[in-house]
Amino acid sequence: MPQHGITGLVRQGEREPTWLVRAEKPVQYEVRMVDDLLDPSRSDLAEAGVTERTDHRRFVVIDANVEAHYGRRLRAYFEAHRLEPWFCTLAVEERSKTMDSVTRVVKELDKFGISRRHDPVIAVGGGVLLDIVGFAASLYRRSTPYVRVPTTLIGIVDAGVGVKTGVNFESHKNRLGTYFAPALALLDKTFLRTLDERHVCNGLAEILKIALIKDRELFELLEAHGPELLRTRLQPTSVQDDTGQQVLERAIHGMLQELQPNLWEHELHRLVDYGHTFSPSIEMRALPDLLHGEAVNVDMALTTVIAHGRGLVTEQDTSRIGRVMRRLRLPQYHPVCDATSLITALEDTVRHRDGYQRLPLPVGIGDARFVNDVTPEEIARAVDTLAAGGLDAR
Repeated sequence: MPQHGITGLVRQGEREPTWLVRAEKPVQYEVRMVDDLLDPSRSDLAEAGVTERTDHRRFVVIDANVEAHYGRRLRAYFEAHRLEPWFCTLAVEERSKTMDSVTRVVKELDKFGISRRHDPVIAVGGGVLLDIVGFAASLYRRSTPYVRVPTTLIGIVDAGVGVKTGVNFESHKNRLGTYFAPALALLDKTFLRTLDERHVCNGLAEILKIALIKDRELFELLEAHGPELLRTRLQPTSVQDDTGQQVLERAIHGMLQELQPNLWEHELHRLVDYGHTFSPSIEMRALPDLLHGEAVNVDMALTTVIAHGRGLVTEQDTSRIGRVMRRLRLPQYHPVCDATSLITALEDTVRHRDGYQRLPLPVGIGDARFVNDVTPEEIARAVDTLAAGGLDAR
């Protein structure tokens, strides 16, 4: 077996030789928080993905909803920097996260006539669009650099900061995908000002995930300020108010701490898989009723009940978690969550995790452990608990 960190070419044998090829590919990308990215006085976006041979052309894939809110400002920004963008506008949602959307991007890239290494591809939109464009970029001429500009909360704290790309296939979420890092991710919380409240809640679910598995202080910030964060869309209300910034920084840093040592998922015990054991099936079966973060929250509620049943989370902490979920306006249950379908979902996850559940369960608030022995009976009891009212309805 090739060993990580060892490179070279080795020939063995004489009459029937074997060549062993060992190579490593370094990965480096930047995640940068900025404010008011579209202010013409800022050069971050104008310089994003630029090489010594880049000229004035840019290929921009933008979500149709973002186009409606920011298209005029974005065009004015490029004009101020004397750039010539080619816009590809996509109307995207989870149901359109398919190879057809990837093909649309590829066709536009061909029309644009992109210089493979020197014309920046810029994706501007939510997590679905970022996944589609990243997947297309990873396939186009076997890799074309791209830049992420997430405009939703879930994009800023989750889809925008890792290296995964992907699309759904038939009834399976993200069944097709690659690991392909962006050259740069530009995270601007001012985009959240025009985000509807439900999508703010959607992103807060992924922040709550990080809080529950590894950051008690982040949980306490959500507990103390949840409704205010929703109302303000994580924007400051005064010069002294940096609560939203604290929440974002802790969530992003916590996510990157977990991803960085294991970008290619060689290790399948992943804390960031918390909330993602049952949720892929829940989300796809419930479409369009549940957004991604909402499905993740249902999964987290389910596994919190299981953890409570094992004595890993106290009654008091279980109720606290449930209250925070409610204050963040996140669902804890959906009618598609019958025990039979969730058992089937776990079986599919076991295949994805190479034969083991590797299921993260919370331990108190701010810690977690992996288990491989969750039973159908535990799942059925958890479903009954959530259907009866949720974590804080005991």
